[in-house]
Amino acid sequence: MHDARRHSPAAERNAPHILAELQRWLPASGLMLEIASGTGQHAAAFAAALPGWQWQPTDFDADALPGIADWCAELSNVRTPLPLDVLAPTWAGVSAEVDAIYCANMIHIAPWACTEALMRGASRHLAPQGMLITYGPYLEDGVDTAPSNLAFDADLKQRHPAWGLRRLADVARVARAHGLMLRERVAMPANNLLLLWVQAQPA
Repeated sequence: MHDARRHSPAAERNAPHILAELQRWLPASGLMLEIASGTGQHAAAFAAALPGWQWQPTDFDADALPGIADWCAELSNVRTPLPLDVLAPTWAGVSAEVDAIYCANMIHIAPWACTEALMRGASRHLAPQGMLITYGPYLEDGVDTAPSNLAFDADLKQRHPAWGLRRLADVARVARAHGLMLRERVAMPANNLLLLWVQAQPA
């Protein structure tokens, strides 16, 4: 049988570092919606290490879904990968309420409207105590940007004018507009950040 798995060396390298924070943040069980699952390596690694969590992978690219399924084939707590366009007014097939949403490396490799849609969808689907977790490189006011991130930003914009690293302040502003606030910022290897967003409590 053909193995459709794709492989990302970066996903393999960063998974243990991200997992350590997930294990610190997440309760023992819940339902995780992953946006832009990509190769599926994160879904496989995290679901295996967090057996109390049901994992729902998704991706905009329908061609990626068989590979995600192959990475997770032996894991009973991973659901069938779904096609998902964050810009859609409703996310077909996604549970009405999820305990957490995980999104790695989408915000900078997608038009800005996708970040707004991610925050809107998170506000719509997260349980009251739910959390949104995003991973990737950001531009931060008052923080020197690593030369490698500047080069990456230039490369992204050359590949697509609507892509590029986002200012964390801009992402936080859009999150606030949808009732989400940044609770924790964790610096990760290779000049990435892992960010924990939660629903803001009424004043």
